[in-house]
Amino acid sequence: MSELNDFGGGQDPSGGVLVVTTNDVPGHRVVRVIGEVFGLTVRSRHIGSQIGAGLKSLMGGELKGLTKTLVETRNQAMERLVEQARARGGNAVLMMRFDVTEAADVGTEVCAYGTAAVIEPLD
Repeated sequence: MSELNDFGGGQDPSGGVLVVTTNDVPGHRVVRVIGEVFGLTVRSRHIGSQIGAGLKSLMGGELKGLTKTLVETRNQAMERLVEQARARGGNAVLMMRFDVTEAADVGTEVCAYGTAAVIEPLD
């Protein structure tokens, strides 16, 4: 179970904001579109994981230390996205996406972004 937690991610269901990668939510209607929201984080590279990754790349296989760090980073970006949507009065984020880029050769920038909206169940 620990590996599932280390290498998985996604939304905390208790957050009060539904995050989906689709344009709409089945069984709901969009009452109001608030606009773009994003959550951003930049993580520096840990020297130990870089050395381990370098050695592992010689032999092949998954870089579990880097995978775990990226999962944590994506989850933090998503938490910030949800905070922004909630702060602007939204209860949903539609069309959520991640963008990952190198940040000045010292780390990784992860941005979760989407459209904040207010949705309600259909009658």
